[in-house]
Amino acid sequence: MIAFRGWRGIAMCARYVMCVVAAVVAASGVLDAQRGDVPSPAPPAGGRDAGPGRTGAPGGPGRGGPPPTARAAAAFDLTGTWTAVVTEDWRWRMVTPPKNDVASVPLNGEGRKVAAAWDLDRDNASGNQCRAFGAAGIMRQPLRVQVSWQDDHTLKLETDSGQQTRLFRFAATPAGSNTASSVGTPEKTWQGISTAEWVKQVQSRGLGFGGRAGGGASGGTLKVVTTQMKSGYLRKNGVPYSEDATLTEYYNRHSGPGDLEWFTVTTVVEDSKYLTQPFITSSSFKREADNSKWKPSPCQTAPPTAAPLQPAGEPGR
Repeated sequence: MIAFRGWRGIAMCARYVMCVVAAVVAASGVLDAQRGDVPSPAPPAGGRDAGPGRTGAPGGPGRGGPPPTARAAAAFDLTGTWTAVVTEDWRWRMVTPPKNDVASVPLNGEGRKVAAAWDLDRDNASGNQCRAFGAAGIMRQPLRVQVSWQDDHTLKLETDSGQQTRLFRFAATPAGSNTASSVGTPEKTWQGISTAEWVKQVQSRGLGFGGRAGGGASGGTLKVVTTQMKSGYLRKNGVPYSEDATLTEYYNRHSGPGDLEWFTVTTVVEDSKYLTQPFITSSSFKREADNSKWKPSPCQTAPPTAAPLQPAGEPGR
């Protein structure tokens, strides 16, 4: 403990206190700068420090410019032509399963009743051939998809089988560019209305879903939530989802072996009308070198491969 006596001691005490206060203020300033609480000086306009992603750069994420577009902020590149690789659930994906084959789908009583009433000829005659090609079921089809940017805030996914087009609109979509009606309830369609967002990974290393190094990707997931869908089928044989269903998808990119490029989409369908719990699947797609195998065709479901099964019983039986 330091002791100060007399006027000289008082003066020394004052100088000591002032030094301590100055040291504390200086240390606080360093910590604030490290935390980012104190903004860095803006770089000179047109200087060598100006550029995308730097504070004050036009179009950059700094305080001096607008946030980047969804295209510029992409966690990975999903554009290109991709083909479904079916390595599981073959009997439900590659062919039309028998009527009442609802195995592994958590249908409730109403859902099983609708599945038991499925009639392919009736669907074709009533113009409902695309029920198996709606948003909640289409990524389970053995098809090819082409992905491109319609604009800086809208990712477009097109299918060859069924000739469907899905639009993934990001939250920052400019006013007026969304097809959802601003007045009343928008019309329900096979592909519904999809809202997308990039969900970035915090860690710099991990599963590597961001794709190969050098591609400008920082890693992350594309999350897409779809509503306003017309009622359709989770499977080709009439396993239903209702117009009140919500579809949530998580798209991830990954590489290998060799030069192969893949994306996997994990699909979660929630539907209190026909399902007892969320129906979760995952489907993988491999990048193709070109569009030579791209052959668009209208919605068409082949007849079942076998005679109808007996209607499914109560859940758990």
